[in-house]
Amino acid sequence: MLAAAKGVMEANWEDVKPYAEQEFKNLSENLQLIIRLRAENKITEEQAKLYLDIHKSSVKIVLLTIEGLGILAVEQAINAALDVVKDTVNTAIGFVLI
Repeated sequence: MLAAAKGVMEANWEDVKPYAEQEFKNLSENLQLIIRLRAENKITEEQAKLYLDIHKSSVKIVLLTIEGLGILAVEQAINAALDVVKDTVNTAIGFVLI
């Protein structure tokens, strides 16, 4: 996920790196949590989608605080990162989450 995001934010990578590393680690951990909670029937499909939206927004908010990054670049980085795990996550959760 991080490598995909780095490819999009290459020009600002030195400034972005510490934030991106932490945020994409958190996003990965939260995706794992969403999958587990859904597998245990503790959340619905709708709740899983809402939780993912919340976590994507969190990444976006943090990255947008970095000077020089615009919303388009941040959204492209998040989408690129999620693209890397999309098939695995969707298969594990049993529906199209990403």
